[in-house]
Amino acid sequence: MIMTSNEWEKKGNLLSVFNKEIFTIDTGNHQNCLVILHGYLTSSYDYYKVLPELSKHYRVILFDFIGFGFSEKLNKKYFTIIDQTDYVLELCRLLGLNNITLFAHDYGTEVAQEIIARQNYSLIDVTIKKYIFCNGNISLNHSFFLDYHKTVKEQVAKKLIEMLASFGIYKKAIREGFFDESKITDEELKEMWYQLELNKGRDAINFVHNYIRERKIFWHRWVQALKENNVPIKLVLGRQEPLSEKIENIEILWIENCGHYPMLESPKEWIEAVLKA
Repeated sequence: MIMTSNEWEKKGNLLSVFNKEIFTIDTGNHQNCLVILHGYLTSSYDYYKVLPELSKHYRVILFDFIGFGFSEKLNKKYFTIIDQTDYVLELCRLLGLNNITLFAHDYGTEVAQEIIARQNYSLIDVTIKKYIFCNGNISLNHSFFLDYHKTVKEQVAKKLIEMLASFGIYKKAIREGFFDESKITDEELKEMWYQLELNKGRDAINFVHNYIRERKIFWHRWVQALKENNVPIKLVLGRQEPLSEKIENIEILWIENCGHYPMLESPKEWIEAVLKA
């Protein structure tokens, strides 16, 4: 049964972090924590199908990044990956979290890489014992950011910007991320779009070129962080998404017949992979 945005919102609360309001769901009575970082142009709502089972095994912390979902939307201001990371770590500190498994999808993988960079130099005061990366933006191939790939970068930016133009374009683009498009309904997509639009959210996050630029600026920092990391990392990947990159010497748990959104497309298999990771 599809959960409405109103029902999802009732599961969480707005927490004040550095004077910004972050929508946060905190559920599950366990010592081990699972903190989930969602993707770009979506929100914590991506995990509504899997939350009940996850909370049987973890204290689950789900939240919307600043500018997304039910969290505070910004007026014509780009919130950088560095900013988002500061807020994630402060949220974890305020909630008193330790023994953290950090799960990151899409946009969230870049925040996770920045956290790893800081953890490598003991610059964080929370204990992260494991990372799980899911279909995301781990850009191991720096050639993507070279000048002769400018057209590719522009195409990526153009597609993301187009997604903000209308519900019809957004719906089509999200569906393209599924191996089986029948696994995502119009009703779910309308809820996702509602949360994106809420409080002029489309204006607040329409800084896609900045986002692409950040990935170039911090590429060396983040890849070096992965090389120096000594905390376990696992990959959970939908087999049918060609853009997902593999990290050498890191175990991959594949989800067959699945694309970019395994938590929505194959929730049972996704849960099994995450619990195994």
